[in-house]
Amino acid sequence: MTTARDRPPEEAAEDTSFARGLRLLLAIADRGAIRADELGTLLDMPTSTVYRYLRTLAEFGFVDRRGGVYELGPRLLIGSGSTVSSERLIRHADPILRMLVDETGETAMVMRRVGLSAVCLSQVDSSRPLRVSLDVGGSSPLHAGAAARVLLAFAPPEILEELIGQGLQPVTPATLGEAELRASLHSMAQAGVATSAGELVPGSINIAVPLLGDDGIVGALGVIGPETRCGTAWRARTARILPFAAETLMTSLAAGTAMGLSGQSRIADEGTLTL
Repeated sequence: MTTARDRPPEEAAEDTSFARGLRLLLAIADRGAIRADELGTLLDMPTSTVYRYLRTLAEFGFVDRRGGVYELGPRLLIGSGSTVSSERLIRHADPILRMLVDETGETAMVMRRVGLSAVCLSQVDSSRPLRVSLDVGGSSPLHAGAAARVLLAFAPPEILEELIGQGLQPVTPATLGEAELRASLHSMAQAGVATSAGELVPGSINIAVPLLGDDGIVGALGVIGPETRCGTAWRARTARILPFAAETLMTSLAAGTAMGLSGQSRIADEGTLTL
C-alpha cells in the first residue's frame, strides 16, 4: 500500500504545506475567532507564514478578517456538531482508536468535514507489516470512501448538491458516480454504518459510522484494511463493533474526561463495548 513515506520529496513537501494550512483552518473553526499572532503561537508557526496562509484562504472565501481577528468565511460550512473542537475530539478519540486496532487488527481513524473535503484528524496504524494508512491532516473528497460518505450523509443538503455540481472526480475506478452515491447515502442514513471497497485506496475495505452529538454530527469513526484480509466475517464483526465504539467516544466527550484503557479491551458476545 502506498503511503506518504513512499512519495517523492517534492510531493511530500506539498503534503506538509497543505497539512499546515488545514491545521490552521481547523484552529480557526475550533476557536471561532482568533488573531494571527495567536494562531502562530498555537501552531508553532512564524507569523509571516500564518499571514501567507490566511491571505490564500481569504482569496478563496474560506476565512474572513473582522476587527483584527479571523473567522470562517462564507464558502466554508463546518455544519453542526462544531461545539466539539478538533483538539478535544483527537484527545478523546485516541483510546478508542487503539481499542479498535486491538479488536479489528486494522488501522482506525477519526475524520471531520471541512467544506467539501474529509480531513483525517487522527489515526492509529495497524501493527501488521501490510496495512492501509491515510495521511493525518490530509484530505479526501466527500464522495470517496465510507468515512467520507458518513460525513456527507449528515451534512446539510446543499453540500451534496455543491459537490455534485462541481463534478464527481473518481479517485479510483471504484469511486461512486452520482446515482450510486445518492443511493449509498440513503442506505447509510438508514443503517447507520457505511462500507466501501477500494473507493479511496485501491484494494482496501473501509467501514465507518457517524459520531453524533446533540447538535449534529461531530465526525466519523472508521477502520480501514486490505481487502485480502478483511473478508465477510471481519466486515460483519467490525460493523457491529464500530457503533458501540462511537457511543463510548461520545459519552467520553459529554463527560469531559478522556476514557483511558484499563487492562485489555474486548467486545462482549452480546455486542457491548468493555474498556
